[in-house]
Amino acid sequence: MTLRDAFLNQSKTCAHMGSPLMGRVLGILADRWDPDTALGQKMAEYQGDIGPAGHSLPLRIGGGLHALVLQGKDADLINAYPPNTADDTALESAVLNALKTHEDFFLDWTRNAPQTNEVRRSAALIPMAHVALSHFDRPIVLSELGASGGLNLMWDHFALETPTYRFGPEDAALTLSPEWTGLVPPKSSPQVVDRSGVDLNPLNLHDKKDRMALLSYLWADQPHRVELTRSATSVLTAKVDQGDAIDWLEQRLATAPEGHMHMIQHTVAWQYFPADAQARGTAMIEAAGAKATPETPLAWMQMETDGDTTGAVGAALTLRLWPGDLTLNLGRADFHGRWINWAG
Repeated sequence: MTLRDAFLNQSKTCAHMGSPLMGRVLGILADRWDPDTALGQKMAEYQGDIGPAGHSLPLRIGGGLHALVLQGKDADLINAYPPNTADDTALESAVLNALKTHEDFFLDWTRNAPQTNEVRRSAALIPMAHVALSHFDRPIVLSELGASGGLNLMWDHFALETPTYRFGPEDAALTLSPEWTGLVPPKSSPQVVDRSGVDLNPLNLHDKKDRMALLSYLWADQPHRVELTRSATSVLTAKVDQGDAIDWLEQRLATAPEGHMHMIQHTVAWQYFPADAQARGTAMIEAAGAKATPETPLAWMQMETDGDTTGAVGAALTLRLWPGDLTLNLGRADFHGRWINWAG
């Protein structure tokens, strides 16, 4: 895949995922990207998949542009971004000039992969957790791989509205209302007694700089995502360690307390793990599952792509449970949690 192809593909995906602004911006970059600049040469050095399942180079550039807006560093770009409006000529001029004017900023910014921590993915985690609890009703020790800032570790503080009924506490920090098709799982009463996550580059969302980095990947024409993120941050207590996910999980599995359900979760993160790490992680979880008992069960909740990353068919929702080695295919969800087709 060339960088132009990656920009075009990401442009279509962003537009499909509800951000026409980023569809336009990335379309401009596909047509007007200059490979001869220092930034262009740096991007050309990346090997392997540069699209959304790999290095996500278009999103790195898009996030950097939004960061300039959030930090108030580029007046022309601010005037071209919501809540302001700009025609295609003005937007193109602002974007291309920003890349030239702030090239040193982009050279530094693009060193790190995008961080989104999409809170709406909890709309898939909540019903999966209720299914797990309908099998093994135990207090939960919650572990998340690729947790970013840890917001989705707080799903038991969020409410989920479905056509049939509402999950979650009365004083929920936020309410998620995805377009829902299918029946709903039975209600339970989640009791999370411990929650921790791991990420190669975790964000401390109580820190102003890290919070800005996260908000940079919530596009300027999607202010509702910002509102949800701020609400989730207000109740954030989860700890996110920095490190290799599989090494961290090995220690986490070894110290899971008796009498609890150890619940492992990840959302659109597994695809970024190397194949050998995926194999090792799967073997490790299955080995722990083989030792699980009804008093100390193990649950593995996954919201992950099974091949299609365009957003058209969404992510597969898979729950594995032990003892019994049950694999439940519970449906599909939009990568940003806007809709859920429940098959549980």
